[in-house]
Amino acid sequence: MSRLREPDTGCPWDLQQDYLSITPSTLEEAYEVVDAIEKADYAHLKEELGDLLFQVVFYSRLGQEDGYFSFPDIVSELVDKLVRRHPHVFPDGTLHSRVEQGTRDEEAIKANWEALKSEERAAKGKAGILDDVPLTLPALSRAAKLQKRAAGVGFDWADTAGVVGKIEEELAEVKAALAAGDSAAVAGELGDLLFATVNLSRHLKLDAEATLRSGNRKFERRFRYIEDKAREQGVNLESLSLETMDKWWDEAKEGVL
Repeated sequence: MSRLREPDTGCPWDLQQDYLSITPSTLEEAYEVVDAIEKADYAHLKEELGDLLFQVVFYSRLGQEDGYFSFPDIVSELVDKLVRRHPHVFPDGTLHSRVEQGTRDEEAIKANWEALKSEERAAKGKAGILDDVPLTLPALSRAAKLQKRAAGVGFDWADTAGVVGKIEEELAEVKAALAAGDSAAVAGELGDLLFATVNLSRHLKLDAEATLRSGNRKFERRFRYIEDKAREQGVNLESLSLETMDKWWDEAKEGVL
């Protein structure tokens, strides 16, 4: 990385980059790692993890050039954080300390974890429980994280029945806004409906982002079936009736696509 960033003999593209310019690549590489995992493409996963690691190396080089931090600084801070957050594994706060077998209390571990996170937020000047939830997270992931934080202090539905009731309530409000022809209200109520749906995913211990990605893949498989049928019959999709496409869609569903 230092060679790529050498002013006179480095790569012109790498030399032009800064922290902000490579953030889109960082997000893309992270999603490609997840994609490889969800496809169980472990041979490809190795390559994707390397690409993601390259992003960390790139940031560390920029930080070193600016006098902020180096790659060893990043790793050292990570190790310190892991040890600090896992006193149930490192009881003396050192890498080499160990706990006795059979002494772990999962409820106590969870409570201690939340307390440590709270202390860290306070040390960063973020007193509110929701203060450090990144604005740049994907909306579904951020919704789940906000809900989880609030649930940590008891602001949560007691069971899934309450969440389902909330979804039905929000759907009724979407319908009312549609009937009133109020587009601004429709957008607001639809956001509330999506937020409530994420809450149901969380209560069911499902990741909303992963669940929607699965739904996207299902839609793609079934729509491709429609495309294949049209191709077999020598017709353009644009010329098909909705009834025909719905029929083929149902065939795809029956074929467990």
